[in-house]
Amino acid sequence: MGTASSLIGANEVIEDTDGGGGEACEIPVEFKPKARLLRSSFRRGPRVIGASFKSTASVDLECAAEYERLKKEYEIFRVSKNNEIASMQKKETKLDKENKRLRAELQALQKTYQKILREKESALEAKYQAMERAATFEHDRDKVKRQFKIFRETKEKEIQDLLRAKRELETKFQRLQAQGVQMFDLVDSDSDDNHTDVTATGTQCEYWSGGVLGSEPSLGSMIQLQQTFRGPELAHSSIDVEGPFANVNRDDWDAAMASLLQVTPFLPQTLWSNTVRCYLMNTATTQPEVDLLLQEYLPKLQMMCESLGHFFLTVQFPMDCASQYLTERRREIEKSSLCLFLLGSDLPRCMEEDCEDGLLKNADSRPLIIYHRLEEGGENSDLVLQMIGRLSDANQNQKAKIIEHDGCAEEGARKVFSHVEKLIKQELLGWGSTDLENKDSGIEDDSTNWEEEDIDDAIWDTLDEQEQLEAFQAAVGSTCELGFEKYYDRLNELVTAPAPIPPLLVSGGPGSGKSLLLSKWIEHQQKCSPNALILYHFVGRPLSTSSDPALIIKRLTVKLLQHSWSMSALALDPNKLLEEFPRWLEKLSARRQGSVIIIIDSIDQIEQAERHMKWLIDPLPVNVRVIVSVNVETCPQAWRLWPTLHLDPLSPKDVKTLINLQCCDADVKLTREQEKKLEKHCRSATTCNALYVTLLGKMITSIKGLGDIDDILQKCFQCQDTVSLYRLVLQSIQQSLPIDGAKQLMREILCLIYVSHNGVSEGELLEICPELSWPLLASLLHSLQCTCVIMYSCGLLKFQHLQAWEAVRLQYMVKEEPDTIIVYREKLVQYFSHQMSQGRVTWRDADELPWLFQQQGDKQKLHNCLLNLFVSQNLYKRGHFAELLSYWQYVGMDKCSMAAAYFESLKQYEKNCEGEDMVTRLADLYETLGRFLKDLGLLSQVLIAVAPLQRSLEIRESALDPDHPSVAQSLHQLAGVYVQWKKFGNAEQLYKQALEIIENAHGSVHPRVAQELDALAMLYQKQNKYEQVEPLRKRSMKIRQKVSRQKGNMHGFAVLRRRVLQLEELTLGTESADTARILNELGVLYYLQNNIETAEIFFKRSLEMRERTLGCDHPDCAQSLNNLAALYNEKKEHEKAEELYERALDIRRVALAPDHPSVAYTVKHLAVLYKKQGKLDKAVPLCQLAVEIRQKSFGPKHPSVATALVNLAVLYSQLKKHTEALPLYERALKIYEDSLGRCHPRVGETLKNLAVLSYEEANFEKAAELYKRAMDIKEAEASVLGGKALSRHSSTGDTFSLRNALASNPYLEMGYR
Repeated sequence: MGTASSLIGANEVIEDTDGGGGEACEIPVEFKPKARLLRSSFRRGPRVIGASFKSTASVDLECAAEYERLKKEYEIFRVSKNNEIASMQKKETKLDKENKRLRAELQALQKTYQKILREKESALEAKYQAMERAATFEHDRDKVKRQFKIFRETKEKEIQDLLRAKRELETKFQRLQAQGVQMFDLVDSDSDDNHTDVTATGTQCEYWSGGVLGSEPSLGSMIQLQQTFRGPELAHSSIDVEGPFANVNRDDWDAAMASLLQVTPFLPQTLWSNTVRCYLMNTATTQPEVDLLLQEYLPKLQMMCESLGHFFLTVQFPMDCASQYLTERRREIEKSSLCLFLLGSDLPRCMEEDCEDGLLKNADSRPLIIYHRLEEGGENSDLVLQMIGRLSDANQNQKAKIIEHDGCAEEGARKVFSHVEKLIKQELLGWGSTDLENKDSGIEDDSTNWEEEDIDDAIWDTLDEQEQLEAFQAAVGSTCELGFEKYYDRLNELVTAPAPIPPLLVSGGPGSGKSLLLSKWIEHQQKCSPNALILYHFVGRPLSTSSDPALIIKRLTVKLLQHSWSMSALALDPNKLLEEFPRWLEKLSARRQGSVIIIIDSIDQIEQAERHMKWLIDPLPVNVRVIVSVNVETCPQAWRLWPTLHLDPLSPKDVKTLINLQCCDADVKLTREQEKKLEKHCRSATTCNALYVTLLGKMITSIKGLGDIDDILQKCFQCQDTVSLYRLVLQSIQQSLPIDGAKQLMREILCLIYVSHNGVSEGELLEICPELSWPLLASLLHSLQCTCVIMYSCGLLKFQHLQAWEAVRLQYMVKEEPDTIIVYREKLVQYFSHQMSQGRVTWRDADELPWLFQQQGDKQKLHNCLLNLFVSQNLYKRGHFAELLSYWQYVGMDKCSMAAAYFESLKQYEKNCEGEDMVTRLADLYETLGRFLKDLGLLSQVLIAVAPLQRSLEIRESALDPDHPSVAQSLHQLAGVYVQWKKFGNAEQLYKQALEIIENAHGSVHPRVAQELDALAMLYQKQNKYEQVEPLRKRSMKIRQKVSRQKGNMHGFAVLRRRVLQLEELTLGTESADTARILNELGVLYYLQNNIETAEIFFKRSLEMRERTLGCDHPDCAQSLNNLAALYNEKKEHEKAEELYERALDIRRVALAPDHPSVAYTVKHLAVLYKKQGKLDKAVPLCQLAVEIRQKSFGPKHPSVATALVNLAVLYSQLKKHTEALPLYERALKIYEDSLGRCHPRVGETLKNLAVLSYEEANFEKAAELYKRAMDIKEAEASVLGGKALSRHSSTGDTFSLRNALASNPYLEMGYR
């Protein structure tokens, strides 16, 4: 049987069926867990089947109590668990953060570990390399010891041989003296303290020219002599003009021009400008002549000037409205190069005013040509005759040319043209009378074509150099110093600081005055330190020619070559140029005793300046100092570690001074209230900016018709930076214009300048904008120039500051139509394309058109433009090799494709060539292409390298003549290719042919002859044929001495000649001290041109005038005496020179301080003269005085003191006072080693002299040791200069020894410094 539970279900109660009240019977049943029981009972309710009340109630009560208890426990449990969960979530979040932090630290530790591991490996590698170097060094040291032992043994044997040779030579010498033979010195030269003999690269020579011992060398001193080429006797000028000309090389016209600008810094712009401005005014009766001039003749003058790199402008004011523009006419007359007036029977009032302003009111005016047309049967007005009479009376300086004509208009126009052309060529372009005789007056003559000036193969652009000169002159011309004196000391410390020293960084905000500071300091340094070579470059706006890094480096290198007289070829490839510049700097700076200072302004405007100017990071040569200026915001990070000179904002005092100075010049008076407002406004960094304050002053003084000063100041005070102030200036100028057309023309002018590459000329503006007239253009340009918006540079209009450029962009390019730039670029493209379509390509076309196509992104038009052979020729001949190469790279063509395209274009051009002129141009094109491809490095392919040069040679031989100089030019270039191929036999033959042709055409004394001689010498040097090198070098340098060769360009020479013409006119007046000074300056200028006879005349006139006006004991008389003595010394008239030097010294000793530089100057040259004459006893006290003066002036450790000590020791050596000479030599050697380095040529000179002294005292071992060290310095110097040091064995296999040197020239004299 089962239990009851098997018959009833869960939660069921069995009730009593009898209904009696007996006790309830509880039958035991099986229960499931309570929780489930409770849940099931409450969810579904109890199922009562018959249980008693007692059982039901008891169960419910128990369940309820249990439920409440469980409920509480559950709530407690739930809350506690929730709290635990929240706590665990917080812990989890915290652990996640900690985990991330630990992971980051782990990664950092891993990176640090890897870095330390790499550094450890690098350190180990460096350690092993150091150990290897140490082992190599030990091996080399042992090798050197062995070699020195062999050398000493050899030299001891040679000394014994020399002793025997000495005795033989003394015997011969005594025999010759007994026979009455007079012995002469073969070398008789003196040089300035700063002179270091320099030879061409690779020349095997003694750079100290046989040492410094005196005029009668003892036979014992002959051991140090060697027959070598002495080097160029380019002694610095001994002419005394208060400093600047004292160290000018007469064959370096660029340096001479720089000195000219120091002596006369305020030269008129017409003297050095490349724009020929012809001011034209005529009457109604001479209008036919004017029409012929404008249509037929003046365009010829324009073509002639453009072919020479000049602009030609005809400035003409219409007669009917000329009276309205009196101020503009006066300004244009002041700016003009010449004035041309065509008069008839009447004289209008405006022409009378122009004649007054053009000549009568200005004694030092520009040339004036008066054309007077005589009417047949008519009478001229009294005014015309009276004006011509006044001009004739006032024409003492021959500045006015009066042409009277009574024929037809055509003949009159031809006469005017003839005179204008001659005047432009002779007085404005600097051609001499011989040039005019050799030049045909026809403009189409090829000889008048403007060609580049080469330093061997280094092509030079006169326009780039003139742009730098004008930038420097514009900054120097500023009268505002802005408190720069406090910065000069820091710049001077850089120059005198011991090497090595990194570049000095001149930093400041835009417009803070960095360019002005550097220009003023350069001017100051040129006057105070004439020995220093200062090379400067002012960078213009980005993307301009002046910011091209390759052109900057090329210009600096060529300037170094000029001042060092090196004839080495210069690479034109931009990458090679940037790579080779540090080596050039080291080579050429080693040749100078004075320091080399390189200044680059706004270097941060160069694109990728840090990459292109990475040579600045490398250690600089010992005597080289570099100064660069940058804006604070754009300075490369790597340069910020350099020593920095930061320009502070202007102080309130400087602001007030600067504005008051401008107001005083403009006759404007500010009230105290206005000054206080200005002082309160100019307190922030941007408003204390130098350019901002300058522009604020210009705004106050230059803008007319804008209300009173208070209104102007109120508008200016709303501008918080320079760009916004520039925008206000532009708006103000536009508001001052009377008509809307003028406002639009002003906008067009500024937009055209903005979109151009290097600026726009006035003539180009007049042609691009036909509605623009000269009166309006002159007025607009004057307003823009006075407010520092634009400036003139190389005849082009450019923005004066980058802030002006930015203001124009914001005012006209961004504010108005978005395609404004495209529109104005297209205008320039159409203009220059039209110019090229007329059959001639000027330097302006080549500069602008390819650049404009590149900016437009039109590769096809750029490709077609580059295939215009004359565009590429113009760019290449002016040295813009990198720019030309960048255009081809932009098109997407490699070098070989470029060469093929040029060949194809040349073939097409050759098919259309007719006439001798076009054939000659074809030959020039082939030659230019050959040189261009050679510079590209395309020498591995025979056809590409030689074909164009060979074709040029063939054309010239057939079209001209086999003996024409142009044929020699082709031979020279072709030989250069063979030299690079190392086909020396072919190159030698071509060089010799070229030399023969040049000598037959120009004579034996011509620069081209010297060029061929240098090329042959370099060829022989490459083959180690040194015995053939020396005579060629000697002859070349003698030619260069005799011929006034213009180094680099003709610009400096032309300036000197023009200045001579100006000064000669000023000497025709009454006698005065100023006239005497001008006469002295004329003598200097003629001396610089090697015209000694004419220089002597002017020096004598200056001396006589000074003696009459100032007295015989005036220091200026001593200057003239000194200059005359220098001339007589050069003419070998030593007696006259001695008398004049003594007189000059007596005057200066009385009038000047004992240690005055002028006293030292005269003392030195008089001592040199005494030494030449053999008056050693008189020379010794002067040399002692020179030592004392230099010690007081420069300090006891200056190289100049060492030079004076050496000169004194020389005299003691010649007087056989060896004990007095030895300590002087040793002290000089110590000074030279400490100041110039142990390997400087001056150290070698002194060591050789000490060796001679030791030898004469029979200390042969010490003599050999000193001589060995001197020879090592000489060989190291030769290797630095690019040559190969002379080996112990010559090319013929003969042993080189001192005995051979002695036997070659036993009477060669030691030079004297």
